[in-house]
Amino acid sequence: MWPPWVNTTRSSGAACRSPSFSSPTLKDLHALLDDDPGKPPPSHALRRILHRACLASTALRALRSAASAPSSDPLDRRRRGVFVLYFTSLRVVRRTFEDCRSVRSILRGLRVAVDERDLSMDPRFLAELQAALDCPQPTLPQVFLAGRCLGGADEIHGLHESGELKALIDGLAPAASACDRCGGVRFVLCAVCSGSHKRYSDKGGDFRACDECNENGLVRCPDCLTSAV
Repeated sequence: MWPPWVNTTRSSGAACRSPSFSSPTLKDLHALLDDDPGKPPPSHALRRILHRACLASTALRALRSAASAPSSDPLDRRRRGVFVLYFTSLRVVRRTFEDCRSVRSILRGLRVAVDERDLSMDPRFLAELQAALDCPQPTLPQVFLAGRCLGGADEIHGLHESGELKALIDGLAPAASACDRCGGVRFVLCAVCSGSHKRYSDKGGDFRACDECNENGLVRCPDCLTSAV
């Protein structure tokens, strides 16, 4: 089926059998391609066929471009076979911390690639989670797979106990070995500002916030990101 933005209509059987429809000839094709203004215009039937052919070609090019374009959705990890885990490593709320730790332990026990996003390390992960769940105050932890939210601690524990979680990992990428660069923290100091989150501006003659890192002067470990893709 054509996408809705392609304004084409399917001709009915009666219209196809109408005696007013004339098949295009080679002479009509030459007349259409000829730039001589003195030549008679091509038949209406040929113009209609070529118009539909142009629409089809445009639609196919658009579909091909959409299929090859990289996704901007941070949760779209289906091709890479990666769980996405939003959690916190802070012990401010004991129940939340324990839930996050238990879910991390379950996912790591599956020995599959997990993209761990610690909200305490980078507050920008909160905005991602809020947009994904359409909720201003989401609870932690939250686990996603193939862009779909599997749920929090209770749901993951239930899937794990029933064996459904293990069935979901069939064909997923295996977990990478321990990272020598960050030691498993998943973040490293920003190389641009050396972790100060301040950069000197030659134009203004003052220090400004670094655009390369978060407010803690950290960036995600590039080695961990590479192994998770």
